[in-house]
Formats: sequence, C-alpha cells, structure tokens
Amino acid sequence: MSFHRFDYDVIANWIEPGERVLDLGCGDGGLLRYLGDVRQVRGYGVENDPAHLLACAKNGVNVIQIDMEQGLAGFDDGFFDHVIMSLSLQAMRNTQGILREMLRVGHEAVVSFPNFAYWRHRQAILNGHMPVSKNLPYQWYDTPNVRFFTLDDFDGLCEQEGIVIRERLAFDEDKVILDEPNFLASVALYRLARKDAAAG
Repeated sequence: MSFHRFDYDVIANWIEPGERVLDLGCGDGGLLRYLGDVRQVRGYGVENDPAHLLACAKNGVNVIQIDMEQGLAGFDDGFFDHVIMSLSLQAMRNTQGILREMLRVGHEAVVSFPNFAYWRHRQAILNGHMPVSKNLPYQWYDTPNVRFFTLDDFDGLCEQEGIVIRERLAFDEDKVILDEPNFLASVALYRLARKDAAAG
C-alpha cells in the first residue's frame, strides 16, 4: 500500500457519507474523487496552479482558483463539514492564518504534513545534506516548502492557537508509529477542531 493510498483511507475514515468537503491545495483532485467514490461527499477543491486546475476538470472535480495565502474570504463560516489540507501546510507562509480560516469555514480540519524531525531526515543533515525522500522529493533549491516543522512543533502551535487535536496518526510508509512518533514517523495526519466546537 503506497503512502498516498493510506493517507486517503485515513481521511475517508474521518468523514461521514454525504459531507461537504473543501480540499485546499487539491492538486489533480485525486483525493476528492476518491472521497466522492467511497463517501459520496459534496466536494470542492482549491488550487492556484493552472496545470492542476486543468487536471481537476479532467477528473470531474469542482475546483476554484484561489490564492490561499489571502485567506478563504469567499466561504461562509461553518459551511463545510471538513476542510482538508493534505501535504501542503509546509508550503504555506501564513500557517496560523490558514489554520484559523480552515476552522472558520469548516467544523473540523484535517491536515497532513511531512515530519522534518524524522530520523532519516536527521541522518541526511548529519551527513551534510538537506533530506530528499518520497515525502520530501525536492532538492533544497527548488522546494515549494517554506516551513520546516515537526510533530512536536505542530502540537505546540495548536496549543498556542487554542486548537483541539481530536486525533493524531503518525506513520512511516503504511506502518502506524505509536512510539516516539516525532523521531520515527515520516508523516503525520491530524484531525483538528476549534476549542468552542470541540466542547459543544
């Protein structure tokens, strides 16, 4: 089972049939198409890359062109059941702002990101090079990633922002990592809610 299929399966398990879902940085629309097939979601994607917009159209995915760094002003509060950002948070400059916006327009947010504290990444740096892997496939000079953070860093940000972590799953390839995830997990998936929503 590839990482991406595992990612899709985990997200699908967190979503109820028929939900309204917004996928930020949706790429070619593959995740939304999958969620449509297995959960019959009413999905919309957000993308800024013209090639990805065309791919979404070919995949039959509803997509809107928006610069996410400017926020999600076009969407009403609480309009979506879930807002997803899969493997794109590390490419956002306005990290705090986009997390607030995700939890403004959605009842829950789902984010996944590569863990920069993963032991293989640490080893690469000890060997004198920036890490390159399946989950970090870019060279240092052409990477879209602008934020380099770990599971512990993200936990701290959620606490600072008053964001409730409803569930966290850390894994390496298709193996769930329970012990020392900040060291042994290459990728993490989070289910998030606002403190007031989680209490209600």
